[in-house]
Amino acid sequence: MMMGEEMDQFQLLEQKIDGLLELVGSLRKEKTALAEKTQIQEERMRDLAEEVETLKTARDKARQRILTLLDKIDKVEI
Repeated sequence: MMMGEEMDQFQLLEQKIDGLLELVGSLRKEKTALAEKTQIQEERMRDLAEEVETLKTARDKARQRILTLLDKIDKVEI
């Protein structure tokens, strides 16, 4: 009887180890996928930050041109 119980315990242990190995493999795949997704999102954030800076620069130039034009209009005597 002891021999049978020991075999059952070894089989149970083996099943648990197999389950853990599957879980580790699955978690590694998930980690890789998340790392790739994070890299893509970081690149997107950099691109958007550059775009924001470009738009700010364009806005500032447009504002300066408008102010210059308004100043010219003010100087015209009607």
